[in-house]
Amino acid sequence: MRAKTRRFWRDLRVQLPFLGWLVVLWMLLWNQFTLLAFVSGLVVAVFVTRVFRLPTVELSGRLNLWYGALFVVQFLFAMLRGAIAVTIQVFDFRHQPGTAIMEVPLRYADDLVMTHVAVVSSLIPGSLVVEADRDRRVLYLHVIGVHSMADVEKQRAGVLRWERRVVRALGDPAQYRALKADLRAAKGGAR
Repeated sequence: MRAKTRRFWRDLRVQLPFLGWLVVLWMLLWNQFTLLAFVSGLVVAVFVTRVFRLPTVELSGRLNLWYGALFVVQFLFAMLRGAIAVTIQVFDFRHQPGTAIMEVPLRYADDLVMTHVAVVSSLIPGSLVVEADRDRRVLYLHVIGVHSMADVEKQRAGVLRWERRVVRALGDPAQYRALKADLRAAKGGAR
């Protein structure tokens, strides 16, 4: 019994950041930032993580505050820019906004990074993740506002930029080192 209780508290401690994120998502979903929304979100988060037993999400243990804050600012700006672009496309009756389903192979993604990239890509207006291939580390997105392959490549590059931003902010040390090495190689190859 003690071992079971100890395991419960250890799992809860490891899952605490995940539970916090679920509570924030719950509050955003209901657009309420009240004590009642917090408590109900906490109850739902604990219920969901206990009933639907998923493997414990191991966080990288690395959080870069500067890149995290930069990520939040860039994300908010991208949401605003995406909302304006979608609004313009909707009210431009002369042209149909082009759409595409595109494949984006991720470079540095583990389950956590892939999830963050998928969520960010879906929250920015104009794109939606329709499938994630965990084994191949590929996201499939439905995007609007594309009229050529150059537009598709631009969208793909945008998703890969979000992947790099996520890795900078909270990727594990090995992912961060791989990203820095790739950036140095790209910079050296550009000369």
